[in-house]
Amino acid sequence: MLTNDQLSKWDRENFMHPSTHLAQHARGDTPGRIIKTAEGCYITDRDGNRILDAFAGLYCVNIGYGRQEVAEAIAAQARELAYFHAYAGHGTEASITLSKMVMDRAPDHMSKVYFGLGGSDANETNIKLVWYYNNIRGLPQKKKIISRWRGYHGSGLMTGSLTGLSLFHQKFDLPLNNVLHTTSPYYYRRADSTQTPAQFTAQCAADLEELIDREGADTIAGFIAEPMLGTGGIVPPPPGYWEAIQPILTKHDILLIADEVVTGFGRLGTMFGSPHYGMTPDIITIAKGLTSAYAPLSGSILSDKVWKVLEQGTDEYGPLGHGWTYSAHPIGAAAGVANLKVIDSLNLVANAGDVGPYLTQQLAQAIGDHPHVGEVRGEGMLSAVELVKDRDSRTFYDAADKITPQVVAAMGRRGVIARAMPQGDIIGYAPPLCLTRAEADIVVDATTAAITEVLG
Repeated sequence: MLTNDQLSKWDRENFMHPSTHLAQHARGDTPGRIIKTAEGCYITDRDGNRILDAFAGLYCVNIGYGRQEVAEAIAAQARELAYFHAYAGHGTEASITLSKMVMDRAPDHMSKVYFGLGGSDANETNIKLVWYYNNIRGLPQKKKIISRWRGYHGSGLMTGSLTGLSLFHQKFDLPLNNVLHTTSPYYYRRADSTQTPAQFTAQCAADLEELIDREGADTIAGFIAEPMLGTGGIVPPPPGYWEAIQPILTKHDILLIADEVVTGFGRLGTMFGSPHYGMTPDIITIAKGLTSAYAPLSGSILSDKVWKVLEQGTDEYGPLGHGWTYSAHPIGAAAGVANLKVIDSLNLVANAGDVGPYLTQQLAQAIGDHPHVGEVRGEGMLSAVELVKDRDSRTFYDAADKITPQVVAAMGRRGVIARAMPQGDIIGYAPPLCLTRAEADIVVDATTAAITEVLG
């Protein structure tokens, strides 16, 4: 195997990596991949290893790697106009065109889209707008935001607080005030194993109602949630969940923020996850699939109800005091326009709705009866395998055993990337939406062999 020791040395000496064990990486205790090229569902590292990326980077390369039409759109935009800001009503052809394309695909009751750079900053924007919305309505005390345990909404100050995973809180003095957490709709990990899905859904709704009653509905502004849990375990909601939750929010005048950073633009086999689950959000967060990560871009899609209050606010108080230097960056917008055209031309939403369930079904068939596989689950092009010490008693492994990292490493040696999800022994899959059934079979074979190697 070829190595590039100089580049690895520079990496350890100069580069602070996100979500990384900093000390181990700096010492060289853990191998890191240095990626050179990529095409379709495959990446190739500097040592020439070609690997099937069954997590699409970080759920984000929806159209697959190496789409030259997107690269060419980025280059053409950079040559014509690399940058101009979007403040004070300024726009570019790319940002205006992408706005139209996004709104054409969004649910009918949505009105406008604001562009940022990443999912974290989009959710920061959302919370600021929710607070502004209630101040304009004369409800300054209505500010708390409810999230869910195991939800993921970013790693900023407010968004890291909203995230319901301990890794993103510990030693950061998070969560901040005004953030509340309620029950995660994670049926497999329910406390009472005798509950049916319907009973568990009813408990989730009752827990939410109890939290609102305890805090006071007049203090609660919003409820933020992914249509289905992503980083918290890739968990579809139990049947009837959203039908039970939404009336509670409506009754108490609580805005629903649907975090579709993962589920937006095709991953569930539908353009958006909200209609997929019958949700009617007030705000939708978008990012990853908006450009398939060919350039940074995110967005906050606002409902007509919210937009009208924002308009009222600027009539009363002047221009909205919120924005980023790179909001609606023309290069990111050009990538978004080209990306959405590729999604449409290759019919990738339908492919996700076909090959994704096939991947989940094949995983279940291959390893569903393994004594250390507790559950195989999925929706669209999202799948997960949850490993357990004992499946009959739902006894989980100790985190110190690092079972899933071992399995994922064994998969990597077989040429497939999956993700060891945080806070549990869960193997996560979120391949590019262009995955074929033959490539899904490769993922299944590597998973089966890796589990056999590590767990017998």
